[in-house]
Amino acid sequence: MKITKFSHACLKLEENGETIWIDPGNFSEDFKAETAVATVITHLHDDHCDQSKIEKLLKLNPDMKIFSTSEVAEKLAGIDVGVIYHGDMHKVGGFELEFFGDLHQEIHRSIPLVQNTAVMINRVLYYPGDSYTPCDYEVEVLAMPSSAPWLKIADVIDFLNLVKPKKVFPTHNALLSEIGHQLQNSRIQQVTESNGGEFRYLEPGQSWEL
Repeated sequence: MKITKFSHACLKLEENGETIWIDPGNFSEDFKAETAVATVITHLHDDHCDQSKIEKLLKLNPDMKIFSTSEVAEKLAGIDVGVIYHGDMHKVGGFELEFFGDLHQEIHRSIPLVQNTAVMINRVLYYPGDSYTPCDYEVEVLAMPSSAPWLKIADVIDFLNLVKPKKVFPTHNALLSEIGHQLQNSRIQQVTESNGGEFRYLEPGQSWEL
């Protein structure tokens, strides 16, 4: 599997000539629509779900499957979205998608929670979206959010110690300065390596081939 990181939370996964996108949002200005068999949208926030990007993908790939929450299906009215729930599994081309959890991490008690789905792809890449939802398997590669209004590094450390992924790269990080990247990444790297894992910092456009 080849994993390519785009700005903020957008990921492209390639396997045997097929492609899946995750969270093409409005902070991912480097996104360019390409051939795809499916797109996964973890939740409705604009930095993960940009309707114009979805429409560009569908124009190139009219048979592309979209998997997300019922709130995203409502947001993208007129676009066919396959609504998924915790425990669902779908196969698209050579990809096996498994979904976990149902709620976004709390930003503040005054702000209503929205739906969120975490996704495991081919039992290799796990991306929790905007949550600390664990999955049912050992995690080969974890895309770990490193900055958000809902995130504090203590929770990230606890999640890494719980999941103990073999490989980790940070994502969801458009809000960070260069100093911020260095600070957050150093903590994530320290915990990952203390558990025997490998850490890589992927700049937008860089890939990790497994």
